[in-house]
Amino acid sequence: MSELIKVKQQGDERCQGTSYQDLLDQEEVEVPAYLRENTNPYMGDEDLDVARWVGREFHELEKKKLWPKVWQMACREEDIPEVGDHHIYEVINQSVIVVRSSANEIKGFINSCLHRGRILRDDDGCVQEFKCPFHGATWSLDGEFKGIPCQWDFRHFEEKDMRLPQVKVGTWGGFVFINFDENAEPLEEFLKPLPEHFARFPLHDYYKGAHVQRVVQCNWKVGAEAFMESFHTIATHREILTFTGDANSQYDTFGDNVSRSVTPMGVASPHLPGVTEADTMRDILELSGRMATDSAEGHEMPEGLTARKYVAETNRKMFSDIIGESLDDATMSELEDAILYSAFPNFQVWTGYHGNIVYRFLPNGDDHNSCIFETMLLMRYPKGSQRPESAQKTVLRPDQAFSEAKELGGLGPVFDQDDSNMPAVQRGMLASKKGAVSLASYQESRIRHMHQTIDKYLNA
Repeated sequence: MSELIKVKQQGDERCQGTSYQDLLDQEEVEVPAYLRENTNPYMGDEDLDVARWVGREFHELEKKKLWPKVWQMACREEDIPEVGDHHIYEVINQSVIVVRSSANEIKGFINSCLHRGRILRDDDGCVQEFKCPFHGATWSLDGEFKGIPCQWDFRHFEEKDMRLPQVKVGTWGGFVFINFDENAEPLEEFLKPLPEHFARFPLHDYYKGAHVQRVVQCNWKVGAEAFMESFHTIATHREILTFTGDANSQYDTFGDNVSRSVTPMGVASPHLPGVTEADTMRDILELSGRMATDSAEGHEMPEGLTARKYVAETNRKMFSDIIGESLDDATMSELEDAILYSAFPNFQVWTGYHGNIVYRFLPNGDDHNSCIFETMLLMRYPKGSQRPESAQKTVLRPDQAFSEAKELGGLGPVFDQDDSNMPAVQRGMLASKKGAVSLASYQESRIRHMHQTIDKYLNA
């Protein structure tokens, strides 16, 4: 196992060997500035109380002071392409109708009838007006009150504001976000520097090639944290160590709301000596689930070429063919590395030119010991061609494996490995005599960063 080099600042340790920034020095094209950013201030090493994940009181605080105040991804714009198309977004006990109210406008309305309070829309769909199934009170797609049967018995409504209450709506990258706080900062400010860092990846032009959802028996934060560090690779995903520089990952934080991990691919883990370049090339093509091909058959590296270079060039050619666009200026890092961003509180998205993975972890209703895990694959298509239809969401039963969702390809078995940990973490914290969680100073710094931002909301 590799040694750690300690430098002057406490908490600023790195695994010995080739760092991600060292790999960028080997690039043969100009490296974009966003990849050169390397910021991770020391945030402390204090233990965190398990009550943050398993305590009902903490969940109630989040319900009151966190979810009503943050921008949260509700759906993709392609989920509601036509006027009247709507998506029901629910978090804990809140329900919102996200609707395309006109060709160029998306609105969000509280999903509750102003007559007797019934949910206006039970499911996603397409309507020309919102009509309550209980008594027939009706609103336009703009939220204007149109009337109710037996209007003579509701003369007092004429003195009331009967427009449907709205939430703030913003869009970025083809995603629709909502915020219950009418005084919330603009989405663009909240997400900084995400839009700038994704300038080379026009996610609004991608389409949803897969969408899978399943309930997981853990708190939403346990789920999100499982994808915030590569430290777990050595025990959970050992088969990918031949091509994953897990301990050489770089972790960055940007303000309160955005963080990033960059895990080099096409290089062997420092925990696994003696791996040949041929081993790395074969395994990354067959096991990664993110490369342009899932087979090493017919692939042979020329003498003197590294697996990282060979796989990057393979991806460059195949991705270029898929999208009908030159990728001559793409770095090897962008073509193969695991570059994963988190936007507080529960939205995670990968960069990349084809097959960008998206994660979202939501509380499962009012149950703080389970969550809803959703993953999407965003794909590109030939420039100038018709946009493919968006994939329908597959909802797995809690007892089904992610690998049963064939559209996930090689990612399904990887998610099953992660799923073997998440419920066990929840049960273990409930049983904990220590009553606290201890985090690595660097490799788990993104987790601490998220909890420090949570505290800013809960203590406000």
